[in-house]
Amino acid sequence: MRNFSLMFSGISLLGILLFLSACDYKKNNSGSAPAANASGLVSGVRIAYVNIDSLESHYELLKKRNEEFKGRQAQMEAELEQSYQQMQSKGEAMQKRAQSQSMSQSEIESAQKQLLLMQQSLEGRKQSLTDQLLKEREDFQKEIKKKLDSFLETYNKDKKYDYILSYSSAGGSTIMFANKQLEITKDVIDGMNALAKSETDGKKK
Repeated sequence: MRNFSLMFSGISLLGILLFLSACDYKKNNSGSAPAANASGLVSGVRIAYVNIDSLESHYELLKKRNEEFKGRQAQMEAELEQSYQQMQSKGEAMQKRAQSQSMSQSEIESAQKQLLLMQQSLEGRKQSLTDQLLKEREDFQKEIKKKLDSFLETYNKDKKYDYILSYSSAGGSTIMFANKQLEITKDVIDGMNALAKSETDGKKK
C-alpha cells in the first residue's frame, strides 16, 4: 500500500522559545545578585512566562508560514500521486498486452525494467521532496528562534526579568504553576507581530 503523506505537522514553538537565564543586565544599582533569605531561597527574583499555546495561535508570521507549508505538502503529495497513477496505468497496459500474448518475452522484460525504474524514480522523488520540506522547516525554525532571541533580549532591557519561561498545556512546560500577573504572552505576540509587519513593509519598499 502506497503512502505519500510527508507527515508534516505545523511548526511548533515548543523547544524553540528562548529561556532567558542569567540575563545580561545589572540586577540592581550596585550590580550585585539577589540576596538569599534565611531559608536559603533567593529573594527578589523576577520571573515571567510566555504561554506557548497562545503564541502559536496568534503569532501571524508563524500562522502564515504554517499555511504555506501545508500548501507545499499538498502540492508535493499531489505530484507523487500523479506519478503513481501514471506508473499504475503503464503497468496495467503491459499486463493486458502480456495476457493477450501480443508481447514478446524481450518486450515483457523491457517493460518490467521500465516499471522498476519508474518505481525507483518515484521513491527517489518522494525522498527528495521530503528532505526539501524538512530543510525548509528547519531553516524557518532557526529563523523563528533568532527572532525570539532578539526580541526577548530587547524586551528584557526595560523589564529586567531574571528568567523568562515557557508554559504550555500540551506538556513540556518548564513551570508547574503560573501566576497570571507574570504572563507577558500578549506583549510578546504584539511585539513579534509588529516586527514581522515592519519587515514585510520594509521589503515592499
